[in-house]
Amino acid sequence: MPSAPRQIRALVFDVFGTLVDWRGGVAREVRDRLGHDIDAEAFADAWRARYQPAMARVRDGLEPYVALDALHRRNLDDVLSAFGLERVDAALRDELVLAWHRLDAWPDVNGALARLRPRFRLAPCSNGNVALMVDLARRNDWRWDAIAGADLARDYKPKPAVYLAAAAAFACAPHEVLMVAAHSSDLEAAARAGCRTAFIARPNEKGPGLGEAKATAPVDFEAPDLAALATQLGT
Repeated sequence: MPSAPRQIRALVFDVFGTLVDWRGGVAREVRDRLGHDIDAEAFADAWRARYQPAMARVRDGLEPYVALDALHRRNLDDVLSAFGLERVDAALRDELVLAWHRLDAWPDVNGALARLRPRFRLAPCSNGNVALMVDLARRNDWRWDAIAGADLARDYKPKPAVYLAAAAAFACAPHEVLMVAAHSSDLEAAARAGCRTAFIARPNEKGPGLGEAKATAPVDFEAPDLAALATQLGT
């Protein structure tokens, strides 16, 4: 069985798209709460499309750090207006934001995390805030050793501070940390910060055939799912 390089001590994970199906989960909640006459997948896509531009304002220093929940709430107002749903009241808007807290893991994730945990320290390294990460962990029965990411660094990926803060939280040098993600751009940034990188294929993340099936940047490991990565790492 293959074994991981000895210096890897911790694995940190992108969450949205890598560990959970954000598109299916958000679309489910939109249908449940706004009705089945709405194109729920298109709504989820439109909401997600505002994700990077909203974080860019923080990364570029145009506004102070705020948690992703606050950005999701702000972006939701824009999406509701675009879909002609201005009538939706504030309480329902707040509840819709929690859709991101109720996403389900891809089928391969839980078993693979259970295999990896005895050997490595594990944590999410997500742009999601701590409360969001805790709720996803409780929903999916994940056991993390810590919660890293944007709230810890007070900044958003792909800024180097986010990856470096995750390494520091585990008292690891960056090269002792393996960043696991389904997005090549995330892994490129982690590598520039000194981390090792592992690509997980999620070809249907954004709809059938619309996710990344292959890494488009150099990585240390590449696998069709998290179970296969666990095998590559000798667990």
